[in-house]
Amino acid sequence: MLQVNNIEVVYNDVILVLKGISLSVPQGGIVALLGANGAGKTTTLRTIAGILKSQNGNLEGGSITFQNKTIHNVDPDDIVRAGISMVPEGRRVFDDLTVLENLQIGAFPRKDRSRIKEDLEMVFNYFGRLKERRNQRSIFLSGGEQQMLAVGRSLMSRPRLMMLDEPSLGLAPLVTRDIFAILKKINEEQGTALLLVEQNAKLALKFAHYGFIMENGKIVLDGPTQTLLENPDVKEFYLGVTEEEERKSYSEVKHYKRRKRWLS
Repeated sequence: MLQVNNIEVVYNDVILVLKGISLSVPQGGIVALLGANGAGKTTTLRTIAGILKSQNGNLEGGSITFQNKTIHNVDPDDIVRAGISMVPEGRRVFDDLTVLENLQIGAFPRKDRSRIKEDLEMVFNYFGRLKERRNQRSIFLSGGEQQMLAVGRSLMSRPRLMMLDEPSLGLAPLVTRDIFAILKKINEEQGTALLLVEQNAKLALKFAHYGFIMENGKIVLDGPTQTLLENPDVKEFYLGVTEEEERKSYSEVKHYKRRKRWLS
C-alpha cells in the first residue's frame, strides 16, 4: 500500500535528518517504527503526510508512493483525500471546539457528505466517552479522552492508512491498553492499515505485525515483530533485557553501545 523509497530530508537547508529511509506498509497491516529520540521517526511521518515545509524541512531525494500513485510532491490535503491520515504527537485537538466540532473537522476533506453522520456514529461506537461528551469543549477532556478524540478525528477522514505518533505518550497504562484495543478493532473491522511510532517498544512490537528500527536517520534493522522481540540487540537496547534476562532501567545504563553491524 505504502512504499517509502530511499528518502533524504534536510532541515533549514543544512541538517540532514533522514539518510535514505526505505520502508513499506502492506494493505491492512500494522507496522511499528521504533528508535531513540532524535532518530527521525516523526520526520518520517511528516514527510509521508506532506507537512515538512511547515517545519522548515525539505525532501531532497527518494520517492513515496501510496496505492501505486506518487505522493511526495502532493499537497497535504490531497494526501488526506488519497487515504492517509495522521494522529500527531501530543494529540493537538482544537481546545476551543467541542468534541463534535473536532470530529467534523476531521471529515472536512471528504466529498461524500451524506455519510459523515454515519461515520460519526461509528466513531462514537468505538469511543463511548466521546459520545457522552460530544457537546463539551475538548480542553476539558482528560489526556486519554483527547487521545481518543485525536484518533476519532483521524478516522473521520475514512483513511486507508492511519499514522500515529506516540499514541501512548503521557497516558496511564490502563488507558493505553484501552486505546490500543480499539486501534486493533479499527484495523480488523475497517481494514485500516496502521503505521505506528511508539517509544514503548515492547507494546509496539506486541501490537504490530512488522517493525523497523531507526538510528541516526537510518533504518538499521527490520523484520516481523516476533523476530525483533527475540533479537538480542533489540532486547538489550529497547526492552532493557540482557542475554541473561536481567532487566535494566535506562537510567542505569551509562554507555549506550550499539552493535557494530547496526552502524554498517
